[in-house]
Amino acid sequence: MQKVLLLHSSREGQTKKILHFIEKQLGTSAQCEVKDIHQLPSVDLTKYDRVLIGASIRYGHFNKKLYQFIDAHAEQLKAAKAAFFSVNLTARKPGKDTPETSAYSRKFIEKSPWTPVLHGVFAGALYYPRYKWFDRMMIRFIMHITGGETDTTKEVEYTDWQKVEEFSEQFARF
Repeated sequence: MQKVLLLHSSREGQTKKILHFIEKQLGTSAQCEVKDIHQLPSVDLTKYDRVLIGASIRYGHFNKKLYQFIDAHAEQLKAAKAAFFSVNLTARKPGKDTPETSAYSRKFIEKSPWTPVLHGVFAGALYYPRYKWFDRMMIRFIMHITGGETDTTKEVEYTDWQKVEEFSEQFARF
């Protein structure tokens, strides 16, 4: 049985939800541990057969703790069977949902000392009622500019679960 580490840098929980979906897709062929990268200053990645990091974008940036973790574990990530996916609202649009077409993914590769062999991009979710007032208004403004949902009473999930399932299958095989 494979030992798999699933790490997340999630703000509102959609990235974590995606990781749990992937965990279920891996099924009984893998013993998975799901951990919050923000609460995991150090870990020995050599103890795992596979590693997957999922991270969300907030206001155009990944959390700085993601980069700190990758900087601290770059050599282990390079040596491991390690994959990465990002979650953002821009990926809800066709043509903005691949590592090659996502500005966030390209920026990640430029800034990171690690280039994942397997890299996915998924659309996230809007949780307007859960946001604090400032965040709700800022995200509403951004969505207005980009042609997205602006009704602050709604929660909208844009994640393409079929795409996540396909990524899960790739992760299980690579």
